[in-house]
Amino acid sequence: MPHPNMSWHMVCFDLPVAMGVGSGLNRCKVGYSLCKDGLECIPYSHVCDGEEDCKDGSDEEACDLGCSADQFQCAHGKKCLDKDQVCDGVPQCQDLSDEQNCQEHSEDCAHHCDDESPCLPASFICDGEKDCQDGTDEANCEDQEEAGTKAGPAQSSSGQSRPIRCGLGSQMCNDKSDCVHYNHVCDGEPDCRDGSDEEDCLSECGNDQFQCAHGRKCIEKSKVCDGVPQCQDHSDEIRCAKRMEGCAHLCDENSRCIPSNFLCDGEQDCSDGSDEATCADILCSSTEFKCLSAQCVLASMRCDGHPDCWDRSDEEGCTKPPVCTTKHRCPQSKECLVQEWLCDGDQDCKDGSDEKDCPVVPVSCGDFQWLCKSKTLCIPAVWRCDAMKDCDDGSDEAECGRVACPPHEFQCGSQECVNPVLVCNGVANCADGSDEGLGCQMTCTEADNRCSQGCYSTPQGPHCRCTAGYRLLEDGQTCADVDECEGQAQSVCSHLCINTPGSYQCECHPGFIMEADDYQCKITGEPFLLTSVQTELYMYGLRSRSLDMLSSSAKKAIFSMDYDWRDQKVYWVGVDTETIRWSSMDQKTTGILTKGVRADSVAVDWLGRNLYWIDGVNSQIVAIRLVKATVKSLDQSIILDEDLDQPRSLALLPQKGLMFWTEIGNPVKIECAGMDGSGRRAVVNSSLGWPGGIAVDILSERIFWTDEKLGAIGSSTLDGNNIKILQMRETTNPFSVAVFNDMLYWSDAKKRVVQAANKLSGKNRQVILKRPGQPFAVKIIHPIIQMDTESPCKKMACSHMCVLAPRRKAVCKCPSGLSLAEDGLTCSSLVTSTFLLLLSQQTVTKIYLQAQQATGLKGWPEHLALQIPSVSEAKIMDYSMHEHTLILTDDGTTSVNSFKLKDSILVAQGQLLKLLDDQITAMALDWVTLNVYWSSNKQSRLHVTSKTGAYTAILIKEGITGVGCIALHPQSGKVCFTNLDLKDAGSKAVLECAHMDGDLTRLWYREDQQQKLWFEVGTKVAGLKAFSKSTQSGSNQCAENNGNCQHLCLATPTGRTCKCAHDFIAKDTNCSPNQSCSPDRRLCLDQTCLPAEKFCDGYADCSDHSDENCAGVRNGSGTKISTQSPQSTSSPHTISPGTAVRKAPVAGSELMNLEASQCSQNHCSGNGHCLEIGGVTTCKCSEGYSGSSCKDQAVKTLQGPIIYGTVGICGIIVVIAVIAVVLKNTASRRGSPGATVETNMSDLEKVETTPSTQNPQAASEKQEEPVSSVD
Repeated sequence: MPHPNMSWHMVCFDLPVAMGVGSGLNRCKVGYSLCKDGLECIPYSHVCDGEEDCKDGSDEEACDLGCSADQFQCAHGKKCLDKDQVCDGVPQCQDLSDEQNCQEHSEDCAHHCDDESPCLPASFICDGEKDCQDGTDEANCEDQEEAGTKAGPAQSSSGQSRPIRCGLGSQMCNDKSDCVHYNHVCDGEPDCRDGSDEEDCLSECGNDQFQCAHGRKCIEKSKVCDGVPQCQDHSDEIRCAKRMEGCAHLCDENSRCIPSNFLCDGEQDCSDGSDEATCADILCSSTEFKCLSAQCVLASMRCDGHPDCWDRSDEEGCTKPPVCTTKHRCPQSKECLVQEWLCDGDQDCKDGSDEKDCPVVPVSCGDFQWLCKSKTLCIPAVWRCDAMKDCDDGSDEAECGRVACPPHEFQCGSQECVNPVLVCNGVANCADGSDEGLGCQMTCTEADNRCSQGCYSTPQGPHCRCTAGYRLLEDGQTCADVDECEGQAQSVCSHLCINTPGSYQCECHPGFIMEADDYQCKITGEPFLLTSVQTELYMYGLRSRSLDMLSSSAKKAIFSMDYDWRDQKVYWVGVDTETIRWSSMDQKTTGILTKGVRADSVAVDWLGRNLYWIDGVNSQIVAIRLVKATVKSLDQSIILDEDLDQPRSLALLPQKGLMFWTEIGNPVKIECAGMDGSGRRAVVNSSLGWPGGIAVDILSERIFWTDEKLGAIGSSTLDGNNIKILQMRETTNPFSVAVFNDMLYWSDAKKRVVQAANKLSGKNRQVILKRPGQPFAVKIIHPIIQMDTESPCKKMACSHMCVLAPRRKAVCKCPSGLSLAEDGLTCSSLVTSTFLLLLSQQTVTKIYLQAQQATGLKGWPEHLALQIPSVSEAKIMDYSMHEHTLILTDDGTTSVNSFKLKDSILVAQGQLLKLLDDQITAMALDWVTLNVYWSSNKQSRLHVTSKTGAYTAILIKEGITGVGCIALHPQSGKVCFTNLDLKDAGSKAVLECAHMDGDLTRLWYREDQQQKLWFEVGTKVAGLKAFSKSTQSGSNQCAENNGNCQHLCLATPTGRTCKCAHDFIAKDTNCSPNQSCSPDRRLCLDQTCLPAEKFCDGYADCSDHSDENCAGVRNGSGTKISTQSPQSTSSPHTISPGTAVRKAPVAGSELMNLEASQCSQNHCSGNGHCLEIGGVTTCKCSEGYSGSSCKDQAVKTLQGPIIYGTVGICGIIVVIAVIAVVLKNTASRRGSPGATVETNMSDLEKVETTPSTQNPQAASEKQEEPVSSVD
C-alpha cells in the first residue's frame, strides 16, 4: 500500500503475559497458552485454528487431524469443539463456523438474515450494530425513517417494548432507542435521536487536556501526536512535528523537526527554507575567493574564463578578458569553451550562445536504449513504461498495455483505478462507466461471508475485496499481505525496507537520518567529491559547492587514486610512472609510498591497512602495507598472478574481505575474489562491452562499472545477479565511477565533465564539475565510507603482511621470494612452504617441492630425514601442519602412535590405540581436532578416536566390507573412504563419502593422473603424502574448545556433531555412561557385554577383538631419536657416490642425506638401526626381530629400487616403479579461474574429474601445488 505519511511511534499495550527472567516468558495469564519458544502468549481459541500465531508455529503442532463423533470441527482449521458448544450463541471457532447455519428461532423472531442463519428479534433491526453477517439487519434503515417509521424500542408479539442492548465500547442514548460509540460522545455531532450524546459535555478542557477541533471532546495531552487518532476529526494527529533524530529546529509550520547539523549545511531540508536562513556569514581563507552566493573557491579560479561560483560571480567584474587555453570562447560573456561543450545540452555561456543554432544530428540508439516516437531522442530502455514521461512527446508511456491497479482498488475498463466504495454506488466514477452495471443489483449475501476481509458489489456480481496493503489470492476469498519491499521495479525505500502487515516501513543505515518524506536518508556531515583533472586533484563539496585543490607533484595525468581517511592521505598514480605517491588532504604535503612498481589502478584497504594495485604489465594484483615511511618494492606481496589477461580497474570491499576487478581481455568480464586471492570467480560475463572503472556500493551491496564501448554504466548485485544497464546520452564516454547514498557519480574525460544521477534510475542528472582539463578518477570522501571497525588483522601477528579474507577473516602474506611457514604467521624461505612426506618402515623423509624443478635425479632431492622412535613397521601416516603432529600406524605392534616434530626431531608422544591380533587397514588425521579416523581387518567399520585415545566411537558399520584408505576434508566436514573386500585381490573398490559424523553416504570416483619422472632412489616406501598451507587451510566449529563437546567433536558441512565413546550415551554436548551392561561388565564395540576384567587382559574376548583396543603406556616425554650420521656399508643396494644425495643451498644444516636410513634398510633389513661400535657397524633390531641383520622374522616388504611418482591405491606398499608427480595447477586453470588440479578432498565435490593435460615443460615454470595425499 502507499506509504502512510505519518510519524512512526512506539505504542505499548497491556499484554496478556507475565514476563520472566531472560529473553523468554515464564507463564501466561488465564486463557492464554505459552508458545514453545517461550516468547509469546496466545489465546487458547487460537490454538489449532489453522493459522500459525506463534512465531515458531507451535500453536498448530500436535493438533488432531480429525474430531471424534461427539465433537464439531471448525471449518477454517483443525480445532475441535464439544457439540453442545455449537449454535450456543457464543462463537468458539475463530471463523465463527460453529455459529453459522444454526436453525434455532427465538420467540420474538422478526428478521431472517438468510434461509440458514438465526432469526433476529425486532430490537436488533436498525439498532446501529451489524448482527447479520450480510448486514441486512442494518440495510434500508434510512428508507424506513423517511417513510415515517422511526425505530424505537423493539415491540414483542404482545405489543410490549423490549429493551435494546449496547455492545462493548458503546453507550446507550437517554431515550434508550439507540447506542453510540464512546468516541462519538461529545464529538460535536449528535448521534442519538434525542441528542443526549452531546449533553453534559465540557465547554473547556483542563490544562492537561486537548480539545478536539470538531467538537467539545477532551482527551489527555499525552495522546496527542501519538500516532493514534482519538478525535473523530483526527485533529489530535494533525500538524504534528516530524521529529528526526536529534531534533533541534522546527519548520514548515511546526510539521517537521531537523537536527542541528542539518542547519546551514548548504542543503535546504525545510520547505520554507528556514534551515538555511539567518546563517552566519561564511568565511573564506586568504587563498580563496568568496562568491556572492557564499561559496569559497580558489583565488586562482577568479577570472580564469570558467565560472566556478553558483552565480558565476567569479567571472564578473574582470578588468580584462581571460586568457583561454581552449580554442573557443563565448562571444559575449567571454567564458572559455572546449569543443565538446558546444551543443552538449548544458548552457556554459552566460548568453546561451553555446547551445544556439545546433545542427540536427541523426539519432542512433544503443542496445540498451529506446527510440522515442519523435525520433529525436533515445532514452534508457529501463525508462520505458515507468510511469514517468521522459520523451518530449510522451511516447515512452504510451502503449504500455494495461496498468494493473493496486490489489485493493477496482480496475476500470478505461484503465482508471477507483476505490471499491465508489463501485455500484449509482454514479459512474470510471470514464467508461464500467464501475456501474446490471450486476450491481446482486448484493453480498451470507454465501459471500467466505471472504476473509470483506465483500463488495461489482457490475460482474459480488466480489471479495482486500484492504490496502493486501492482495486477493487465487481462491478469490483469502487476502494475503503485499510485500512492498520485494519485486518492485523502483525501490520503495532509499535504504532499508521493512515489510509490515498491510504496509511497510523505511529505515536508514547507521549514520544516516530519515528525511521527512519517510523515503530518503541523509548523511550527517558534508561528503566531498575527489577527482583528478589532468595532473590536479580537486575536492568539491557536494553541499557547499566549495572547490579546493590538493598538492600534487604529478607530471602526467592521474588515472587512478584512492584515499585513506584515517591518515588523511590521497594515494595516486600517474600515467607511465613507476611510483605510487600520496597527497595530504590538508593540501600541504606530498610523499612517496613505494617506487619501482607499475600500477594501473590503486585501491586502499583502510581496514587491513594495505594498498592494492593492478600491475597490467605483469598481469598481477599486488599489495603492500600502508606505512608512513617509503616502502621498498621488494616488500610487496602478489595476491593474484594467474590467468589475469588485461585487468583494468580494481575496487575493494574490506567490510566483506572482497575485491572486484574489470577484465578487458578475452573474454571481457568482471571478477571477484577474497582480498587474499581466495575464492576467485567471474561474477559478470554478459551485457559487457569494455568494462572500465568499477566501484562498490556497500549500502545497496551492488557493484557499478563504466562501459566505454557500450557508452553506459552497469550495475549488479555482488554475486552478479540483477544486472542493470543505464545507457544515456550523458554516458557516452564514462571513465570512472563512484557511488554514495542514492547518487551515482561518473567522469567523462572526453566531454570534460563530472556528472551525477540517481544510482538506480539514472534520473535527476546534474553536472557536478566542469573544467577545461580532462577528469579521470572520481571518489567520494566521507568518514562513514571508511567506518573504523575491528580489523581481523589485529588478532594476527604476521611477520610481514596481513590481508583480509572473506567472512571476516585474515591471513598472512609474504613478499615474493618468501613463503608462509607452518605457523601461518612467519615468512620464511620457499623451502618450507610445500613439501612431501615419504614414509618408509622407520623413517619419515621431508622433501621440498621447490626441488621438483630438477627432474630425472638419480638420488634424493632436498630433504630432511626423520628417524621414527619406537616403531618397528610404519605403515600409514598423516600430519597436522598446525600442530606439527605426526600420526603413524605400526604394523609390528598393530598400534596408532603420535609424534611431535620439534627442531627437526620426532618426539614420541605415546600410543593412541593398540589392537590385538588385528591389522589397521586405513587411517587419517583430522588436522583441526586431531581426532583419528581408522579401520582394521577384524573391525571393518569406520571408527574415530579422540586425540588422547580415551574415546572411540563407530561412525559407519553397515554396508562396509573393508576400508582400504580414508581421506578427510575438515573445512567442509567430509570424509571419504574406499569400501572393498581386502581379502579378495580381485575386489573392486567403491569410493564412498559421508559427513565426518558418519551421516549421508554418497558414491564418488576418480581417474588416474598423468605420470612424470622426478627422481629415483633405492628404498622401501610405505606411504607418500603432500602437505601445503592450501591443503590444511580453513577451520570448522570443532576448532575451539573441541566444539564444547565432552568426548568427540565431528565436523559436518553445516556445523558439528558431538559424539560419545561407544559405551557412553550422548545428551547434547555431554556424555553419560551406557547402563545397558551390568555395573561389573563393559560394552564391546559390537554391543555385547563382557566382564570388565576381560578388557585389556591380552586376550581377545569380544567377537571383533575390541576389548583389546588399548593404548599402551605413554612413552616418556623427551624421548628423542635424532638422525644418524652417515655410514658407508657394503650392500647390493647401496647407492653409489654418483647417485648420492643432492645437497641443497638452504638455511642451516637441517638438510641431510638418507645414507643412515639406507644403512638401516640394507644392512639391518629395515628392521633395526645401524650403530657404529668400535668402528664396526652393527644392527640394533626393533621389537620382534633378531639376528645380525634383523632377518629372523619375515619381512612383508620387497626389495628393489623405487622411482617416486604418481601414487596408486592408498594403503598398498609401493614395491616397483612409482612416480611422484606434483601437478602444476597453472596450466590446468587456463580458461577456468575456479578450476583446480589439486587432487584433494575438494576434487571429490565433483562427480566427474578430468585427467590432467599437464605440460611437463610448463610444470617447471612456476611454483607447483601438491597432489593428493596417498599412503
